[in-house]
Order: sequence, then structure tokens, then C-alpha cells
Amino acid sequence: MDQSEKDAGTITALILRMDEIRLPRVRRLQLKVNAGELLDESDIDFLKRVHDDYQANQALIQRNPEFSRIMSCFIDLYAEIIAKGFDNEKAR
Repeated sequence: MDQSEKDAGTITALILRMDEIRLPRVRRLQLKVNAGELLDESDIDFLKRVHDDYQANQALIQRNPEFSRIMSCFIDLYAEIIAKGFDNEKAR
């Protein structure tokens, strides 16, 4: 199996995880912070795991520009949630 086949399998698994697990939770977090609520410890742990996964998959992301664009959109969304959560903390 060559690298592109391995990448394709890994990307498929990551996209499924993003679609089925992470995106629904991200949407809930976005609603939460947009309503002025604070991120709790489990929310922060989730965001840290996402960041760690992103870091661990840097080589894969760089080798696959189409996946890179998807990840970039996700990371922008996470950054927005973190920034809004921080703003909510400061407002309290």
C-alpha cells in the first residue's frame, strides 16, 4: 500500500469522525458561547483534543491540499468558539 492509499484511508476516517462526532459537538459549543455561556472543563478538554489531533496530522494535511482546506475551515470555527468563550469569561 503506497502513501496516497494510506492517506486516503486516514482522511476518510478523520472526515467520518468530524462529521459524526465533532461537528455536532462544535455546533452545540457555538450555540453555547453565542448565548453568552462559558465553556466548561469538558468543552475545553474537547477543544484541546482537537488541537492535538490537528498537530498530530500535520504531515497528512500538508500532503493533501484538499483535506487541508477542510481542516482550515474547522480550525477557524474552533478558533471562533475559543475567542467567543474567552470573551464570555472576561464579561463575567
